[in-house]
Amino acid sequence: MSWQQRIDNALAQRRANDSFRTRQVNLQGGGRYLVQNATRYLNFSSNDYLGIGQHACVVSAWQQGAESYGVGSGGSGHVTGYHEAHQRFEQQLADWLGYPRALLFISGFAANQALLAALAEKSDRIIADKLSHASLLEAAMHSPAQLRRFAHNDVAALKTLLAQPTEGLQLAITEGVFSMDGDAAPLAEIAQATRDARGLLMVDDAHGIGVIGEEGRGSCYQQQVKPDLLVVTFGKAFGVSGAAVLCSESMADYLLQFARHLIYSTAMPPAQACALSAALEVIRRDDARRATLQANIARFRAGAAQLPLRLMASQTAIQPLIVGENQQAVHLAATLRERGFWLAAIRPPTVPPGTARLRVTLTASHTPEDIDRLLEALYDATR
Repeated sequence: MSWQQRIDNALAQRRANDSFRTRQVNLQGGGRYLVQNATRYLNFSSNDYLGIGQHACVVSAWQQGAESYGVGSGGSGHVTGYHEAHQRFEQQLADWLGYPRALLFISGFAANQALLAALAEKSDRIIADKLSHASLLEAAMHSPAQLRRFAHNDVAALKTLLAQPTEGLQLAITEGVFSMDGDAAPLAEIAQATRDARGLLMVDDAHGIGVIGEEGRGSCYQQQVKPDLLVVTFGKAFGVSGAAVLCSESMADYLLQFARHLIYSTAMPPAQACALSAALEVIRRDDARRATLQANIARFRAGAAQLPLRLMASQTAIQPLIVGENQQAVHLAATLRERGFWLAAIRPPTVPPGTARLRVTLTASHTPEDIDRLLEALYDATR
């Protein structure tokens, strides 16, 4: 078989099972509305949960940062790329979340890959929730450690795996809020089980930070859990992009020595760190945005309960509606697109077979009228 045949076969298989991915083009706008080819759509696929991505203070901070530092960092953080704006934002994060140190990464995917590559050795065991994000599972599979997966949010299953003999160390991994189901992990129980087994706990709270808990400090703070490694990302409630790892002083020093993503990648632009600092200030003081989001979630769930689709048990901004078969989900998303709603059909391999869904994401920017219009369109499309 040639390389081209291998590629063609893989693409043909994706097309045959209705799981072929495409990127959207010609998009304009952002936040509440998207515009494509002069048509405006109400956006129910954004992860900008608090509507901060277009906040005047955040945009202004990025512009001022660009004027001060330029539009790039100029190199790795180990060479010339680590600027005072990075250091200032890292300290803000650490103080806010109650950790000695924070380290910035260019993306959540990079942070998760860097952590597991730097920490895991061949004799170790990584135990991850079965529904952990692809960046976590892929990093674990590519690490030298053994990967074991426990049934979603099943603490008893986690305990069983932690109790099995191992020559090396153990690292337990979960998310605060799961990106495709929208449900929360029982973090307090997971933390206790991991401590009892003398393991290390890593929590990716990409979809909880900024939204949940006092001042938006996230899932761990809300459940009074302090994992050894906390990953927070800035492409959701912060409305920007990037990520950070919160950890101890010694762990931060270790990662600065051995995390290759930090050593060999160009650092985040300092102007972006300026924007993130401004976004954090908005998040901390603006409880009204979180209250609006919670009201929108309650309104959507009350209406969606009347639909002939299975609504997942999520109390977060992620509200999946299970359709079932891939083609049906794609067709329903296309029907809604014709009605002026931007919604994504999520299909295997991103989700398990037979659980293709519409992943509805709600934000503080949505109005009650927006939600009612979506519910009406869903009702018409599914009756």
